[in-house]
Parts: sequence; structure tokens; C-alpha cells
Amino acid sequence: MHILKIIHGYPPNYNAGSEVYSQSVCNELSKRHKISVFMREENLYAPDFSIRHEKQSGNLDLYIVNNPQGKDGYRHKPMDDNFAELLSKIKPDIACIGHLNHLSTGLIDELNKQQIPIVFMLHDYWLMCPRGQFLTRSIGKPNNFQVCNGQSDRKCACDCYEVYFSGKETEREQNITGWSNWVNRRMIETKAIIGKVDLFIAPSQYLRNRFVTDFGIPPNKIIYLDYGFPTKYLTQTKKSKEKTNFTFGYIGTHIPAKGINLLIEAFKRIEQSATLKIFGRENGQSTNALKKMAETSRNPIEFCGEYVNKNLANTVFANVDCVVVPSIWAENSPLVIHEAQECKVPVITADYGRMCEYVNHKVNGLLFKLHDINSLAEQMQWAIEHPEEMQTFGNRGYLYSKDGKVPDIDSHCVELLKIFENVKTK
Repeated sequence: MHILKIIHGYPPNYNAGSEVYSQSVCNELSKRHKISVFMREENLYAPDFSIRHEKQSGNLDLYIVNNPQGKDGYRHKPMDDNFAELLSKIKPDIACIGHLNHLSTGLIDELNKQQIPIVFMLHDYWLMCPRGQFLTRSIGKPNNFQVCNGQSDRKCACDCYEVYFSGKETEREQNITGWSNWVNRRMIETKAIIGKVDLFIAPSQYLRNRFVTDFGIPPNKIIYLDYGFPTKYLTQTKKSKEKTNFTFGYIGTHIPAKGINLLIEAFKRIEQSATLKIFGRENGQSTNALKKMAETSRNPIEFCGEYVNKNLANTVFANVDCVVVPSIWAENSPLVIHEAQECKVPVITADYGRMCEYVNHKVNGLLFKLHDINSLAEQMQWAIEHPEEMQTFGNRGYLYSKDGKVPDIDSHCVELLKIFENVKTK
């Protein structure tokens, strides 16, 4: 089978969860099938929407479209035209879409025109939320990042697109009207995708239910399938002998949606000896601000930088007693939770979204109240005071298997191929 994977980013330039997952799937599938990946880059010195080809080892090819400035748009005709030409050349049997953000909704129309079946793997809420996370992006408010309770055009304009307003009060209503209309047209565009896709996959029951109830995907057109993981790099490791006190770990990007500032503030309220290790690629002024915030901590907060994913077990999990996932939006299936559970490391996370589907309180980790610094500090304090219980939680691992092991990439790809075959033969 020739499978076309469409994803908004791909390692090494982009290393968030959906991108890392996509790479794992493509690497595994390419052992037996031809895989073409359509992805983006941001090269300000190359023509917009041009596509270049990189041959990988074996059956894997990368087709990289340049889109350095079009991230706020959702449809780009030149990209669609170049994509249509590419499709005619490579002739895939099926397309598996991971994300269209930073790409173009018109890619789906080109696939339809050439009668290529489409499976859409949902990683967040981008189809039903213009910003993808149901997390506001306000300006000038005491807290610019708040969980949104649902999409509506005027609310989107005021809560997320005011950052583009002129700032003149006399023009405010004009700006609201303009952006409300923009959001309305955008939502018409994305809702039309429901009828153009053969099957949707949600990696959490929570996400599946949201897309059925809030977006109108027919229940028989969306299935649940959790992620799979290349577990060979997540082998059980011995704890580092260098650790002298209870150590918390954070793994991820340094952006507000991940709640890393909330974690630092909660850690600063802990009175007993402990350490916080922060892993992940640094992000300019955002990371500098977090480091400044950490300076007033009585306990050490270490910024450990980026890691190589294949070394995750030894670089990260061997050096922590617990992983904290403090995200302030309804993440649907965080890879880091699965990875920690495979390495028998307990997780502290919020009681919201799919995060609490994977972590049950005092079963395989701890839960705190979403967006609540005091609640997170209390759970972290409990963890320090109960290290043996925390290790018991870690040993429980993944909740949905008897042995606590997460789904492996081999069996996951077997399931994906069955899905692709069924879609192809309909």
C-alpha cells in the first residue's frame, strides 16, 4: 500500500506530540509499505508554497511545502495547486491526515478530486476551534489564557482575535464584526470537511465525544484508537544514583498552554526538600521569563534543555521520581503520560480532558484541580511525603492493560492498516 501522511510538522524541526507520533507511525509502516509524508517548513528565503523532496531510508519520502507566513490562514490555493500536481505524480492509495493547521483545507478537496480515500486522525480541536485548544488568546486581561467553554463567532473574535484589532476604541465594533465574519466563514469551511472525509480517528474517548456532540461528526464516522509507542526506547531503567531528594520532572514545550509557569509557582510553595527538572527545547524570551520566575525558589529548579527521544528513558525518566503534566487546556492524549507510564514513573496531572482518563487519582498517579496552583502544590507535597505509594502508582502504569504497558507501535500499526484497508474497500 502507498500511504500519504499529511501533518503540519515533522521531526526534527517540530517535536511536539502529534509530530513525534506521526514519525513513529511512518517509520514503522515504511518497513512494509511505501510512505510519503507531506509536511511544512518555514523558510523565509524560499518561494512560498514550493515543495521540495527529501528521500529517506527505505520506503519513506518527505515532501516539504514552504509556508513561513501563512499560519493564520486556513486555505492557500497555490499550495493546493502544487499539492494536486504532487498527487498526480506519486498516486497514493490512501491519505492519513494528522493536521491541516499551517497547511490548507483545500488539500482535502484535491484528494477528493483524485478519489483518494481519507482517514483523519484528530490530535486536538482545530476543526471546531480556530486556535485548536479551546484556550483563549486574549490581550490586556489579568489572565489571557482561559479555558473556553465552546465556539461562537463573536466570542472567538473578542477572546482570541482581539490581538489583531487596531486598538482604537472607535473601531472596536468594526473589528469585532470583521473577525466574527472571518471566524464564521472559517467554521463553515471546516465543518464541510466532515462530509469529505471517509473516517475520523480520535485517540481518546473524551475527544471522540466532543467531536460528536459539539461538532456533529456522525457517531458511525469516528472511532477511538489510542496512540501506539515504539517501546524499545522506553525500557525500564535504574534510577540515577545522583538524586538526593524527591525529584519532579516536566517534559514539553515552554508555552503557556502547557502550564509550566503554574508548575513553577506550585513548586515554590513546597516546604520540604525537592528538585524540579524541566526538560524541553528552550523558547527565547518565554524560557528566560520562566527562569526568572524560578530564581526565587528555595528548592532547585533545573532547566535541562532538549533531549533525544530515543534516550528518553535514561536521560529523563531515570532522573525523576514523578512527572508533572500541568497543562491548562483539555489535552486529549498526551504522549508524555504514556511514556512515563511505560517507564513506571507516576504522573501528576489535571482532573480535566483526556488527562484524567489516563491517570486515576491514587491509582497510577495524582490529580489536581485544573488551573489551581494550591491544588497542584498540595499534590506535589503529598508525593514527597509518600514516596513508596508514588512508586506503587508508577508500577501500575497504563490503566487499560493488565500489565500496565502502553500500546506498542507494532500492534498499533496493524490496527491502522486494518482501518486503511476497510476504508479503501468501501
